Amino acid sequence: MNEEFWSGKRVLLTGHTGFKGSWLKLWLEELGAEVHGLALAPRTEPALHSLLGHGAEGDDIIDIRDRVAVTNRVVSVKPDIVFHLAAQALVRASYRDPVGTYEVNVSGTVNLLDALRLLPDLMAVVVVTTDKVYHNPESGLAFMESDPLGGHDPYSASKAAAEIVAASYRTSFFSGRSVGIATARAGNVIGGGDWAEDRLIPDAVRAWTRGEVLQVRRPRAVRPWQHVLEPLGGYIDLAERLAGAPGAAEAYNFGPDHAESASVGAVLKVAQKHFGSGEMAFGDGMDGPHEAGYLVLDSARAKADLGYRPRWGLSETVARTMKWYKALDAGGIARDLCLGDIRDFASGERAAPGRMFAKAG
Repeated sequence: MNEEFWSGKRVLLTGHTGFKGSWLKLWLEELGAEVHGLALAPRTEPALHSLLGHGAEGDDIIDIRDRVAVTNRVVSVKPDIVFHLAAQALVRASYRDPVGTYEVNVSGTVNLLDALRLLPDLMAVVVVTTDKVYHNPESGLAFMESDPLGGHDPYSASKAAAEIVAASYRTSFFSGRSVGIATARAGNVIGGGDWAEDRLIPDAVRAWTRGEVLQVRRPRAVRPWQHVLEPLGGYIDLAERLAGAPGAAEAYNFGPDHAESASVGAVLKVAQKHFGSGEMAFGDGMDGPHEAGYLVLDSARAKADLGYRPRWGLSETVARTMKWYKALDAGGIARDLCLGDIRDFASGERAAPGRMFAKAG
């Protein structure tokens, strides 16, 4: 990472109180950036944002659906760089509240991008969506950025709509300015400090800590699992590139090497090994509303344009994640644990694709 570039940069980070946002805020501050937030207060207890000592009061706490408040925050901060992570990010929650999901993910993106039109010195905007924005015919092929957008569930569809919103604002209002705007589509992230509902590793940690049996709905579902630092490093690199080359590509996938994609069941067996205990009960994959069965990303564009290279294999990713939770439970300090992972990641060597997971499996 280019510390000289980030030193003193004013950054607006939406969703800074969430799991990924908390990690990204910490990393950007380590690089010397001046980070300003825009998000709701943390929704989980505990919350990584709070454990890192970031606080959750004052001007940072804003509902992305409040157009006036968003505009006032943008004008007040006058950011050089914007990372848009604020979202309703859960598939099953989107079935329970589709209207709220569309309001946050689509209208919230509109509110932010419209406010950014007011900034004459804006350099770059990274709009984070998801690997689930693609129309998924379950073909078994990895998705490329040129593949059709879609979305069966409200969450996926709302994020695909956010992609269209970003493209529209880029061409309609920013094409004549030196502002780079791109979307980032990341795989399933895991790492210490996630306590959200309906997420694989947090659900496992909760169940196994209580001595309960983890109920697994879709053990055969395949996802592009990666440590949270993998896509965040990609977002940081992308923002740097956009600031220097506003005409860069409009969308980027950030996923693991294909050999590191794995089923839910396989990931849980590795997690169980590193946690040291825990029981699981596998369902037949038919429980609950529709969710994609096979989802893998092709990150060739990010590799070619940004030099993106996944560093940690799946086994190391899972091992580090479980170690993080166990260390915190033993009295460790969340900030120290996160900084340790960030520094290891920034200085570490790339693992050979598939090698570490094969050993652990």
